[in-house]
Amino acid sequence: MKKTRRDLLKSAGVLGSVALSGGVVEASGADSQGPSQRSRIPTAFQCVVTGQKQSGKAVIVSHTPMQPITAALMPGYEFFRIWGEDSHPVLPSDGSPKMEPHWFPKKNGFRFAMFTVPPASSVRITSPSQAELEEVHQKLPGMLEVLEPDHPGMHTTDTVDFDVVVLGEIVLELDDGAEAVLRPGDCVIQNGTRHAWHNRSTEKCVIASCLIGAERTKAG
Repeated sequence: MKKTRRDLLKSAGVLGSVALSGGVVEASGADSQGPSQRSRIPTAFQCVVTGQKQSGKAVIVSHTPMQPITAALMPGYEFFRIWGEDSHPVLPSDGSPKMEPHWFPKKNGFRFAMFTVPPASSVRITSPSQAELEEVHQKLPGMLEVLEPDHPGMHTTDTVDFDVVVLGEIVLELDDGAEAVLRPGDCVIQNGTRHAWHNRSTEKCVIASCLIGAERTKAG
């Protein structure tokens, strides 16, 4: 069923993303342990894209900082659209990106992305304006439509997702309050199930995700 603007207004209370660039900063308070023992926190991430020339030689097409997508409706969230197609990839490739409009892939398509979820204390809960909704529709097509109006943050997509926590800590919530706490290096195979992400820590969480478009059939 198509959602009304009122549904989208209710849905828009919870969403997320990631900051990227290059280099690290060292956490304070650990000088006595020496540099090798200090916590090193990446401040940015780079993306390297490879391809092939007509001769067949493999080359680095680009090596640049990834730029986040942000929206006024979701302060603290950052989304990174890294790569994706809505059809089977064909090789060889010259490394040119495919400009697919929607955040989620179609059947047999795929997306590679990263997003940052800020601490829950920074998440906005006020009603969005029409302009803020339009900004999300423009920058992240398809994002608001999957959110459940009566259960903030809960959503279901016709995709199989491979999620890996890069930084921070996140809580994955499924039906009936089932939860799993995930930390750096932990991964999730999300088989098109209803879920939500919650950051109950005091630091942002960064998640890398590969989404494969799937066909959903009626149960039974």
